[in-house]
Amino acid sequence: MSDVPRYVYLEDTFEAQTYAKRPVVIVRGKGALLWDAEGREYIDCVAGHGVSITGHCHPKIVEAIKMQAEKLITCSGILYNDVRAELVEKIAKIVPKGLTRSFLSNSGTEAVECAIKVARRYTGKKEIIAMTKGFHGRTLGALSATWEKKYREPFEPLVPGFNHVRFGDAEEVREAINENTAAVLVEPVQGEAGVNPAPDGYLKELREICDEKDVLLIFDEVQTGFGRTGEMFACMHWGVTPDIMTMAKGIAGGVPMGATVAKEEVMNSLKESEHASTFGGNPLACATANATIDVIIEEKLPQRSKELGLHLKGKLETIRENSKAVKEVRALGLMIGVELRFRVKDYVLKSLEKGLLVLTSGLTILRLLPPLVIEKEQIDKTAEILAEVLET
Repeated sequence: MSDVPRYVYLEDTFEAQTYAKRPVVIVRGKGALLWDAEGREYIDCVAGHGVSITGHCHPKIVEAIKMQAEKLITCSGILYNDVRAELVEKIAKIVPKGLTRSFLSNSGTEAVECAIKVARRYTGKKEIIAMTKGFHGRTLGALSATWEKKYREPFEPLVPGFNHVRFGDAEEVREAINENTAAVLVEPVQGEAGVNPAPDGYLKELREICDEKDVLLIFDEVQTGFGRTGEMFACMHWGVTPDIMTMAKGIAGGVPMGATVAKEEVMNSLKESEHASTFGGNPLACATANATIDVIIEEKLPQRSKELGLHLKGKLETIRENSKAVKEVRALGLMIGVELRFRVKDYVLKSLEKGLLVLTSGLTILRLLPPLVIEKEQIDKTAEILAEVLET
């Protein structure tokens, strides 16, 4: 007899009910595939909300976890550590030139919290300009920068000093800057909003405005980093370097980790004991991140993301041409949004029934964030299933 009803009962009974659960119990993964408790196979275009950049249980990452777990799992930041030292050097080599100092944490929202503190500490100013439709996390500071009211309003009053302007309009940013503005915070590609890439020239204009006004520029690359969009970091598509950048999700092959990286003089404005994280930079996560970055580089996953993303986008455009359900397809690498003319819930469940796991953005957008190791045949199968599901 299957244990599925028991697993469902236990989570429904004892876990906080903050997720809209899909009717499936996942127990195993390999590459871009997942299997449920009854042995059914799924193509995974959720990937832990974009976390599994290198796929599930990549052998080099599994080996790194095993080796480090037998050696040392935790080590306070007040002590030096070998794998942590290797990681911060490795990060400095892959991020845009000039971003040399990292603070290691456990999640994307923590990375954003650190960025906010660094910006306020360095400038001595309090206000942050963020963007409409932007998403930066759910802790109170990051939530204050997040735009969507449904996330914000139940928890007000939030952290003061956050203003939102229209994403894509650089002149609105210029007009919003005042004598108390510390930083401008922006996602190069808005993920939660349904995969909205920055308009051409926009990030360059923001860089110029921030330089002119002596304001810091922060890029949130939590979802877009580590090859997701076809470059190691999305800002590299436009050749623009921020003063501070946040990252998480794909950094450690599925193990929780976040990082905030900044220019040396900016990060060094934080003084001893002004910011810390008990678990941040622990050896287990650092060893995993080292292995993950190695795999991304060795297997040329950013290039793979670019090529497979174009392939999948082409197939989705064909579906759009033949389906009244599809309004628009937006993509950069393997970060893909399919905007529908109808609510997505039924399409998500139909996809699940056919062996495909997909994400949503809001009420009408299907979002695909598959592992970058996904095979071309799996991409084709994904398109085939979506064509069947979206047929009208």
